Amino acid sequence: MTTSTDSLTLGRRPQPGRRGRWRWVIYLLLTLAALFYLLPVYLVVVTALKEPAAITLADTWRLPETWNWGSFVTAWEAFAPKLRNSMVLAVSATVASALMGSMNGYVLSKWRFPGANVVFPLMLFGMFIPYQAILIPLFQFLRDIGLYGDLLGLIVAHVVYGLPITTLIFRNFYAEIPDSMLDAAKIDGAGFFGIYTRILFPLSISGFVVVVIWQFTQIWNEFLFAVTLTRQESQPITVALAQLAGGEAVNWNLPMAGSILAALPTLIIYIVLGRYFIRGLLAGSVKG
Repeated sequence: MTTSTDSLTLGRRPQPGRRGRWRWVIYLLLTLAALFYLLPVYLVVVTALKEPAAITLADTWRLPETWNWGSFVTAWEAFAPKLRNSMVLAVSATVASALMGSMNGYVLSKWRFPGANVVFPLMLFGMFIPYQAILIPLFQFLRDIGLYGDLLGLIVAHVVYGLPITTLIFRNFYAEIPDSMLDAAKIDGAGFFGIYTRILFPLSISGFVVVVIWQFTQIWNEFLFAVTLTRQESQPITVALAQLAGGEAVNWNLPMAGSILAALPTLIIYIVLGRYFIRGLLAGSVKG
């Protein structure tokens, strides 16, 4: 009886050859999906490398007959100040919001105070407020304090608007750290900032990676605040690209080359820190 049962069980097992064929089918479907997803990237690169006269609807998908690398030189000369503004904006706002969110998460997770259960939900509520709802009050506030039109005002806006998500990430990350480690540090004489700098900060590198990637990408690609809260000399690259492509007669190789230059910083961030981003998520930075 046992022999017959084992024979039936063995007969139901999928054969290795069939399993291998299904794996290749899955790989093929994934490859086709990736190629389909990369079609816009191909179109952007091909258009950037064409001469302006060669950019027509009939030849949209064709490779250029002559490679026009001068588009990138012209785009760099035209967009260099705007790229510099975007870099200053993204780096400053990302660092400030990450450090402030880390301190908020530290306080809300390890230093309980009266009303903490009310303050934290109120801070998270800011994540669900759309940009359009606060645009006019934000404009009036920045104008009243003398920061409207300046890059510093845009940095302040992004730091404040990024605090809810950064606080949430760090608060959940620090909640996973045992309180016994902090109690031992208190016994050794460490105070508020001593515990943070010597214990929590070194342990939260993966959390900082998650926050840096998230904030840098969001701030670099943001358009609404950039177009409404800055003047011409302080505008980032997203506004410059939109204005260049908004005319009736546009040499499309130039905005395409500019968009490639604008996408490089975020692409480099993901290439360098992408694997640490996944590790940071799995390490508890977004767990409740």
